[in-house]
Amino acid sequence: MKKFLLPILFLFVLILGACNSQSTDTKTSKESNAGKESNAGKEEATTITYQSEEGPIEVPADPQRVVVVSSFAGNVAALGVNLVGVDSWSKKNPRYDSFLKDVEEVSDENLEKIIELDPDLIIGLSSVQNLDKLKEIAPTVTFTYGKVDYLTQHLEIGKLLNKEKEAQDWINDFKKRTKSAGEEIKAAIGEDATVSVIENFDKQLYVYGNNWGRGTEILYQAMGLKMPKKVEETALAPGYYALSLEVLPEFAGDYVILSKSAATDNSFQDTETYKNIPAVKNNRVFEATMEEFYFNDPLTLDYQLEFFKENFIN
Repeated sequence: MKKFLLPILFLFVLILGACNSQSTDTKTSKESNAGKESNAGKEEATTITYQSEEGPIEVPADPQRVVVVSSFAGNVAALGVNLVGVDSWSKKNPRYDSFLKDVEEVSDENLEKIIELDPDLIIGLSSVQNLDKLKEIAPTVTFTYGKVDYLTQHLEIGKLLNKEKEAQDWINDFKKRTKSAGEEIKAAIGEDATVSVIENFDKQLYVYGNNWGRGTEILYQAMGLKMPKKVEETALAPGYYALSLEVLPEFAGDYVILSKSAATDNSFQDTETYKNIPAVKNNRVFEATMEEFYFNDPLTLDYQLEFFKENFIN
């Protein structure tokens, strides 16, 4: 009888072992699949959706080859994103040299050059040429100049580049620094002192409002300094106003920021009209290099702020 039971017991052990093995395999398989699903959930998306002026657009979550065809190279560089092509004005800016040393100069009219650079994102002003063709090369996002204030503009570019936190951190810090500097400057020059921002560009004099680069955003928006009444009447709304030398004294404030280029004829400064302006007589004209003062991105704004502190306070 015992001999008869042995084969049956042996068969029972085999069946039990097989069941345990199948249970273990199933459990392992489920754990493996769960692990895969968990890892998949942790994988970062390769694209994000940016709400542009033209509507939602899918852009790289981590752009590696950005082309800026106008205006915003300094914003991109300040956020530590790699640039492969920028406009000619950006290439001329000495403030950008360390960021754009190996970056190619591009134009919205030279599409072949942009294609060669193989960008994964293109950024520019809404006024760029060949916009439809640029969109065929890579996701292209444009901004209308002045549609939002200069700080919001930087934040929008931060969102576009998936660097919103970095952009906001800089904005918060910049507001604190300009507020402090503005209080010092007002204490030094007086609450009612007026400041003009004048530029000699291509043999034409211009005076600027409060949102056209050249430090105007800092002086008038961030610090709340006053512009002469004549400037307010003519340049505030359009952003700038062309002047003749004869009327220049009417637009010069108690202090003048003079943006000029060594490549431009600046002989107007040798005239009696210019020399007799009170700000000139009182050594209250602070000369800035036009190419360095042109934009209103973080790299330029940080430089402009230090320029103002050095000239108005020190």
